[in-house]
Amino acid sequence: DIGAARKRVGDKVALQGNLDPVALFAQPEKIAQEACAILDAYGPGSGHVFNLGHGISQFTPPEHVTALVNAVHEHSRKLHQI
Repeated sequence: DIGAARKRVGDKVALQGNLDPVALFAQPEKIAQEACAILDAYGPGSGHVFNLGHGISQFTPPEHVTALVNAVHEHSRKLHQI
């Protein structure tokens, strides 16, 4: 849980928070929901590197990767306006 990790280490280090790459086989709306949950758990502020837990499968639909990137960018902007 990236939120618990952030509480433990504070804001003095960057943290990389991971989405299970299998989530990229879900519908784009679910992908966005999962990405936003990770971003919300980290909270506002800097120091979060959003990433996948490991590589992307060659069978992952490219439009699902696009949905993830768009969701992370859009939700991150909202969090940084707080």
